[in-house]
Amino acid sequence: MHAYLLSIVIVFGVSALVVYLLGRVRVPSIVGFLVAGLIVGPHGLALVHDIRIVESVAEIGVVLLMFVIGLEFSLKNLMQLRGLVIGGGFLQISLTILLVALIASLGFRQTLPAAVFDGFLVALSSTAIAIKLLQDRGELNAPHGMASLGILIFQDLCVVPFMLLIPILAGTGGSAQDIIITMGKAAVFIAGILFASRWAVPQILHQIVHAKSRELFVITIIMLCLGTAVLTAELGLSLALGAFLAGIVISESEYSSQAVSDILPLKESFSALFFISIGMLLDLGFAMNNALMVCEIVVIILLVKIIATAVAAFGAGQALRPSFQTGFCLAQVGEFSFVLAAAGKSAGLIPSDEMYQLFLSASVFTMMLTPAFVVASARLSERIVALKPLHVLDKARKVHSRELYPETLLGHVIIVGFGLNGRNLARVLKDADIPYVVLEMNSATVRKMRKRGEPIFFGDGTSAEILHHLHVHTARILVVAISDAAATRRVVQIARHENPQLRIIVRTRYLAEMNDLKAVGANEVIPEEFETSVEIFARVLHHYHIPKNAIHHRIEQIRNDNYTMLRGVRLPSKALSERQSFLKGLHTEILQVMPGSMADGRSIKALRLRAETGATILAVQRGEEVHQNPSPDFHLHAEDTVLVIGNRESVDKAMDYMTAQKD
Repeated sequence: MHAYLLSIVIVFGVSALVVYLLGRVRVPSIVGFLVAGLIVGPHGLALVHDIRIVESVAEIGVVLLMFVIGLEFSLKNLMQLRGLVIGGGFLQISLTILLVALIASLGFRQTLPAAVFDGFLVALSSTAIAIKLLQDRGELNAPHGMASLGILIFQDLCVVPFMLLIPILAGTGGSAQDIIITMGKAAVFIAGILFASRWAVPQILHQIVHAKSRELFVITIIMLCLGTAVLTAELGLSLALGAFLAGIVISESEYSSQAVSDILPLKESFSALFFISIGMLLDLGFAMNNALMVCEIVVIILLVKIIATAVAAFGAGQALRPSFQTGFCLAQVGEFSFVLAAAGKSAGLIPSDEMYQLFLSASVFTMMLTPAFVVASARLSERIVALKPLHVLDKARKVHSRELYPETLLGHVIIVGFGLNGRNLARVLKDADIPYVVLEMNSATVRKMRKRGEPIFFGDGTSAEILHHLHVHTARILVVAISDAAATRRVVQIARHENPQLRIIVRTRYLAEMNDLKAVGANEVIPEEFETSVEIFARVLHHYHIPKNAIHHRIEQIRNDNYTMLRGVRLPSKALSERQSFLKGLHTEILQVMPGSMADGRSIKALRLRAETGATILAVQRGEEVHQNPSPDFHLHAEDTVLVIGNRESVDKAMDYMTAQKD
């Protein structure tokens, strides 16, 4: 136990130092963890000799990472991804295996079974790395983020047949019947998990919460997470898929937010160990002695994965640019490939230790390159799509819908992105009879909403041609409401160039993006995180009777100053609430005139409310009409709604007085 704890302390200590130093030069933390693993591992300084100590804890990190992702997801979102999971995932796996098998058999003279097995190893991508990077960048809900998640889910499902096919490829046993039976068990288990999300789990959590024990709630959540992961592993599925399904189950209950807040600290700590354990696999000496061969394999893996994944995403309905972005996000070799490689080596599908080390070295380097690929994916994808052959292909995708574009539009609103914000805006514009068109990159959403009569079109807003079809030259306002920061900047840049008079309003997740968006032409940038703060403090100030015009003035100051005041809000030295001392002690109440009551049929003068109670009538609503500051001769009728003001005692007296029955 002492050696176990000492190894963990060394790993965390070195990791903290490396991540801190690399963070000073803006290197992502994932790369820092990989480098730390290289340093402390048996092939580095050998501070930790037994990698299994770290790997055993690292598995928990992957499980918790996928569990939190599932918590932040939903069953509805999963069903929306079914086209990408089945269509995109199947295409990506099939194309990758085919390309790798051809290269391995023709270029490296491997046998056909070994070449196909190489395809298995390369086809899988790292769920932990790709999803964490997309999540940290706020791009998980972007088109390429959703495509990446869909394909990764299918890859996790493919782990079962891959493992079962190893003995068949090696000629040592196994049968198609075994694969069918195992897959059948897995399908039944997944169906049971989804059924539990509707019935069993919400009831269990409801009873647990009523016990009012935070410790019991946390233990129950961890049990559901780890227990589901273990059950999926027993069926031959990956731990990560089981944890993701467990998160999906709990996300359907009202307790998902509390579960996220309780599990998040554990997830961050344990998932770091996963990346460290991957770094510990790399034998830097072997990689340096065989640098040319390792680089060659790395380039082959990256090119095959990028091309195969881009083709798969494009075939599943994505536009060409986010399809290539998906390719860059999933270009690395996956963590489960190491498990497959170990099994394949034992079965003789990896013929030598040298080949095994070549695979490990190349795989770890693809992982280390992933953060840079994800950051540069938007720029690289734009340049690739701009190439003439691909540009023609991208245009061909849109031919089928070109005749559906409106022939003329004038003074309309263009909405780019039909998520929650886009839908709400479209609903308001429709009610106000303001013309609008919507541009969306999710083909399923386009088909669904077009059936409902929405003026929605499939296309990429970063294409000047698409914006022309939506008549950007005659539009009055462009609203960009998508989750892809790089694409948002490109849309704004193109739209500003095409129409200098266009009013461009952009929604963004983070304040840091505001200056860049305004620099490329946005008129207004609305950061979600600060607009929420504005709404909260406006309501709080209103509750303290701060004058509405003062609140609005402060809100306008904050917005006009690019929200910089919210980085350190300072009220005047004398708080507004103190200046309004004359409001202290005043209360308002809304009362209804009841039939036959003291107020029914009387004028305000005859009612003598102020003389009898000390309260004053400010307004009276009758039906849809509101009478403000009614005259003394105004007669009250049954069912009128009356707004009165006074101190608490006066308002209470007014309530009793007005509701009393006439003598």
